[in-house]
Amino acid sequence: MKKDIVIIGGGIVGLMCAYYLQKNGREVCVIDKDDISDSTSFGNAGLLSAFGKNPLSAPGVLLNTAKLMLKGESPVNLHPSFDYTLLKWLMSFTINANAKRLNKTLALFHRYGKISMKEYSDMSSEDDMDFYFHNDGLLMVYTQEDTYNEKLLHCENQKKYKVLNKEELKVYMPFANDKVIGAVLLKENGHLDPGLLMKELKSYLKNKGVEFILNEKVIKLEFDNCKVSKVHTLGRAYEVEDLVLSTGWDMTLSKQAQNDFLMTPAKGYSITFEMPQELKPKTALLFADQFIAMTPREHTVRLTSKLELGAKNDDVNEKQIQSILNNFHEYTNDFEMKNQVKWAGFRPLTPNDMPILGFDKKYSNLVHATGLGWLGITFAPAIGTMISDLIIKDRKNENNIDILAFSQIYQV
Repeated sequence: MKKDIVIIGGGIVGLMCAYYLQKNGREVCVIDKDDISDSTSFGNAGLLSAFGKNPLSAPGVLLNTAKLMLKGESPVNLHPSFDYTLLKWLMSFTINANAKRLNKTLALFHRYGKISMKEYSDMSSEDDMDFYFHNDGLLMVYTQEDTYNEKLLHCENQKKYKVLNKEELKVYMPFANDKVIGAVLLKENGHLDPGLLMKELKSYLKNKGVEFILNEKVIKLEFDNCKVSKVHTLGRAYEVEDLVLSTGWDMTLSKQAQNDFLMTPAKGYSITFEMPQELKPKTALLFADQFIAMTPREHTVRLTSKLELGAKNDDVNEKQIQSILNNFHEYTNDFEMKNQVKWAGFRPLTPNDMPILGFDKKYSNLVHATGLGWLGITFAPAIGTMISDLIIKDRKNENNIDILAFSQIYQV
């Protein structure tokens, strides 16, 4: 039986593509190798952080990382490797960490962050989805004097920023100790619970008639006359009209279509726990100098951190967990973290913070939608609308200005 649109990959980007495609009248089938209950999207911090915060590939990131390495507080861990792709990625990352690239990235983040925040608000109110959506800012917490002073230079717009005094800092972070230098609230950002979002979205899509084929891994794409004609799993084959590859860091199927996108799997960690209610942070926060995010949820709190490159498996490394906790507790008063749940997983990271989006250059019914790294939750609704418009209205990348602007395929 022929499928109208098949989406391979049931992470947040894949489900958002399904959400907007079905809203526009297409019949959608999502295929995933698991049951969509513990993917990378579930381990996300849940930050909605498109505004006022530098991307990963920003000027000075290499020097700042080196300083943290000397202090034993670095969020980056690079496994020794002769992997040519990783070395090429690191070289490209270094080149892209410049002021010109930064200004373009910040402008694009602002555009697609606005779209995503509005769409999340609409999903919460109009579709009655409950995923703990809060549009109450992101607190940037500084533990180094130089980076804090540098941030203060950009905080003149009181509608976008709020510099907290010591008393206000204690309200937002009751657990902070005196080693915290200062904090700035980025008012336009927000947060949500990614686990709840994934569950709500999956349930909504099922009720709307989206087909889910789960615990079934696609192992092969079949091509015919510059189109993908079928997708093959271990036991079945499905004919497709259009195909969306949203497989995260795994580029196996993309390579079958003769693509060689520059992307690396970046391993990250999260620790979800319960803490005294009176000590919970007032909103989501990010230790800017340690790259540690802390996100309040309805009943728990989540810490996320680490950029582990060259890792070979997604096992939870207890040394990395302890490193996160040691760096975190350096700037907090003691409190009990009950019922800890530890997680590790890979995120698809491009060297310039730009996702891989758009129709394949060779196969006319194959669409790519991946490469958002830690920002999958932040930009997923914008990506979903973009991919839906591309498939239904435009049919060519050249007809879609958002693809031309935001996709790594068209970056120079």
